Amino acid sequence: MEHNSSGHLNTGHWADITAEKVIREKGDKPVYTCASGITPSGTVHIGNFREIISVDLVVRALRERGKSVRFIYSWDDYDVFRKVPKNMPQQELLTQYLRQPITLVPDTLGRAENYARGNETDLEKLLPLVGIAPEYIYQAQRYASGYYAADIRYALAHRDEIRKTLDAHRSEPLEADWWPVSMFCQVCHRDDTVIQGWDGDWGLTYSCACGHHETIDLRQATGAKLPWRVDWPMRWVKEGVDFEPAGKDHHSEGGSFDTAKLTVKVYGGDPPVTFQYDFLSIKGRGGKISSSSGEVIGLDDVLDVYTPEVTRFLFAGTRPNAEFAISFDLDVLKIYEDYDKCERIFYGLQPVNDKEKAKQSRIYELSQVSQPEAQPPYQVTIRHLATLLQTYGGDISQTLAALDGVSDSQRARLEVRARCAWNWVTQFAPEEFRFSLLTTAASRAGLSEQELTAFRLLREAVEHQYATLDEKGWQDKIYQIATDTNLDAKQLFMQIYRALIGKDQGPRLAGFLKIIGKDKLLQLLA
Repeated sequence: MEHNSSGHLNTGHWADITAEKVIREKGDKPVYTCASGITPSGTVHIGNFREIISVDLVVRALRERGKSVRFIYSWDDYDVFRKVPKNMPQQELLTQYLRQPITLVPDTLGRAENYARGNETDLEKLLPLVGIAPEYIYQAQRYASGYYAADIRYALAHRDEIRKTLDAHRSEPLEADWWPVSMFCQVCHRDDTVIQGWDGDWGLTYSCACGHHETIDLRQATGAKLPWRVDWPMRWVKEGVDFEPAGKDHHSEGGSFDTAKLTVKVYGGDPPVTFQYDFLSIKGRGGKISSSSGEVIGLDDVLDVYTPEVTRFLFAGTRPNAEFAISFDLDVLKIYEDYDKCERIFYGLQPVNDKEKAKQSRIYELSQVSQPEAQPPYQVTIRHLATLLQTYGGDISQTLAALDGVSDSQRARLEVRARCAWNWVTQFAPEEFRFSLLTTAASRAGLSEQELTAFRLLREAVEHQYATLDEKGWQDKIYQIATDTNLDAKQLFMQIYRALIGKDQGPRLAGFLKIIGKDKLLQLLA
């Protein structure tokens, strides 16, 4: 079995192009740091996942070039709780925590010790399923421990320089009393505070709307935090970040990436290599992507319908700056077909020209959770799986037993595909795609003498010829019965579907008869 391993070749894939750019622009380094991150202010949606997997694909490309890579994922969990998501219970209770750090908000879903951690663990337990294993950094812990105290003091000392970098992309300059730091009150924990002054060293004085007023030591007290547009470039320097992509909102003109590129110079560093990734849309189910409202499609929702490899394929096969839709409708069938074609090309089972072979093979490699398997996985379309599963009432063991030549090594991946197919057909497939076998024989009432004769002939064929007729043989047999009984073939097909599934149409009939099995057919045609 020949297959292509594109490895270190210049494949033209965007992940390889970006890896080469990182090496070229950052020079030869003992370790390259690639970064991603988000505020866990709500469910981490599949749009956020696009950034994570974009970094993962570049990390893989760097490692395949023999480079040591640190992949960090920052949870910006020291951010403000601004809005209560609609999908969270106990709305009134949560409203009491508005304007506090999200790590102080209770998790009313009972997942973890606080709301932020609940959203974090939801994602952290899923990423290994798709082959992603970053090093997590929790910013609330870092701020609370004084890890950034010197960096906050540095920002205060360079207040005027930082103000200029931010003003460069503002239509109106910042107010005269602007400070490059915000404060959570040590008493009420809200950020409804005003900085009153800085002593030039470690002392920061603030007052709060709750009436509290104090001077804190930045090295010992919690509560002080750099605003996002200062915090981000500070961390680029602190962590030595070489690559970090960002969404089109951050990359818009005058957005946070533009200001960060200037502010990072104040901290004595350079911006990382980057690219802009586009937004995702959802097709075939309700809900828009919005973390704060709670109306989101998460990675778990996608993995319900797409296997881990096909989920990776959606992103590995699409340029980051291209918008695309994650489909839950009939497009699911085509996406699986595209993946299966890519797989056949990789294993040399479908001939294509050398350029297409290299392109598809690289996409396939990057779509795998780990290394591609030595032997090609068992291929069965979602359409056929859905027919089998519905015939067997969702029983995956029976469904796999009906497939010819499944080896033990192929079974685990096939079971995942079958679970995804069952989830899709029961939750998202159009109504005409769904069926279930009747449990008892249909009534003879309403059938003409010709139709009754046709059913008798069909039942006799099942009884005496079931094993000898293949799919084409059954198709010819049904047309022959229609001719012999002077019935319109379309009418006979409809009556057979009604007898089997109680609907006027269904899966391709000749193949369906082979799937149902002789005993069950005799029972339904009695």
